[in-house]
Parts: sequence; C-alpha cells; structure tokens
Amino acid sequence: MINEKMEKAFNEQINAEFYSEYLYLSMKAYFASLNLNGFVNWFTVQVQEEHAHGMGMFDYVIERGGKVELEAIAKPEITWESPIAAFEQVVRHEEYVTSRINALMDVADEVKDRAALTFLNWYLKEQVEEESSVGNVLATLKLIDDDKHALLMLDRELAARTFVQPVIG
Repeated sequence: MINEKMEKAFNEQINAEFYSEYLYLSMKAYFASLNLNGFVNWFTVQVQEEHAHGMGMFDYVIERGGKVELEAIAKPEITWESPIAAFEQVVRHEEYVTSRINALMDVADEVKDRAALTFLNWYLKEQVEEESSVGNVLATLKLIDDDKHALLMLDRELAARTFVQPVIG
C-alpha cells in the first residue's frame, strides 16, 4: 500500500506531467502556424512521451493500491516571439520537471518507500535525456539565428523523430 504523503506527491506530479503534455500540444499548434512541420512532428513525439510519463505514474499509483485524483490542468501559453523563445521555455520547463522529480524522490526517501525510489530512477534518467535533447535543439536554433535556410534544414531533421513507447520503471 502506498503511503498517503507519497500518493499525494505522485498525484501532483501526474498533474504536472499532463500539464507538460498540454504545453507541448500548444507549442505544436504554434509551430503548425509557422508551417514548420518538422517541429510539429518533434512536439507530437513530446506530447506522446509526456502522456506516457503521466500514465506511467497513474498506473503505478493504482498498482500500489492508491487513489489517482486528477486535477484541472492549467492553460498554457499559446504564442511565442520566436522558435528560440519557445525552446527557451521548453528548457526551463524540463528543468522544472527535473526539480519536481527530485522533490518526489525526496518524499520517497523521507517515507522510506524504496519501491517508489526504484520506480522514479527511470524518470530521473529520462529527465537527463530530455534536458540534453531540448538543450541541443535550442543551441542549434541559436546558431541558426535568422538564417531561414538553416531553420528549414533543422525542421527537416526534426521531422525524422519518432515515438518509442517507453518501458517505465
């Protein structure tokens, strides 16, 4: 049976994961409005990943005998000044999610929930990969600056990204 404090912390993180999905849906729409279909694809994969992350925690809480309590999802921004501004927000958001996963692990440590710590190790590793991936796109966008040809080349590269259903835990 999952500890009550742990259950509450997981429920808060489930909401945060679904907010991430919602934010990336909004960014997908933004890039669609710019006709940058490779970026649209990149965010489509992000949306699928965030959904899988949220559902992984959702299923974990249930598996541990807990109760999932879904909350309202906050409205994300819908426009950005530029692709760079959008990806700067993605970097900040992924860093925030990493801090939330660390805090969730702190709760698991506090209540001595070794199963939760083991489960959350996968998420922490995933966040390291997320921050690196997003940081690389942002660094490339900054190198590109106002070069439309280079932006279209990056767009074509991002179109190749595919979703792979993660094995969580």
